[in-house]
Amino acid sequence: MNNDLIAEIRAQLKTAPTQLKVFNLLSDQKWHCRKHEGKAIASEQYAGGGGIKGLKRGSQKRAGLVIETEYKYCEVCCKKTKCDRWTGEIQSANSASNIPDSLAQRILQVYSYTDVIEQRKREQHGLVIDHRFPMERWGANEPPHLKSMSDDAIKQKFQLLKKDTSGNHNLLKSRSCERCIKTGKRGTPFGIRFWYQGDENWPSVHQRGAEAEEGCVGCGWYDFETWRNALNQKLAQSDQHK
Repeated sequence: MNNDLIAEIRAQLKTAPTQLKVFNLLSDQKWHCRKHEGKAIASEQYAGGGGIKGLKRGSQKRAGLVIETEYKYCEVCCKKTKCDRWTGEIQSANSASNIPDSLAQRILQVYSYTDVIEQRKREQHGLVIDHRFPMERWGANEPPHLKSMSDDAIKQKFQLLKKDTSGNHNLLKSRSCERCIKTGKRGTPFGIRFWYQGDENWPSVHQRGAEAEEGCVGCGWYDFETWRNALNQKLAQSDQHK
């Protein structure tokens, strides 16, 4: 066990208290049950960006951690549960660059504060600025955002998703992207099996990195507006042939 590395990571996590708690649990490099150990220290944040996922991704200033997740028999829960173990290794960080406030306001204005899925105008706190190309496939830290980004560049890179008490579309997208990486089967928003380019199978030889973005084109989660327009066009053509 590299005590110097552990001390360094703890120092880097001083400003991220939840991640620090999770890391302290995993720092012994043994398997830990999410059900009775993880939720006890970080509740629902344990597996997400505030916990396991955030530790694996790293940040602009900290490398990511290699964390394994498997179903193991837990003697406390008396059944197989999802467990996590830090291998003691680090990996290249894969994190988003902070969006400057001025740029965030422009993104919201470009889309008229309207979420792309329900097409409802919302207050800022009910919207999430979503990267079309999912972070899970970046393979590296995101370069800093330019405040001078053009409207066309904004539309190419971002879309707005809702996040309120009735649902979190950004979370649904993240889960779909994770399944895509694991299975090679692309997303089906709300169970609708339609792709405006390609089919359900991941079409690119690249799994991560900038080149992998081509594999996302055609999926509704990547560009919901284009996906909806293409689906409506297909339905209209079908009606014409009846």
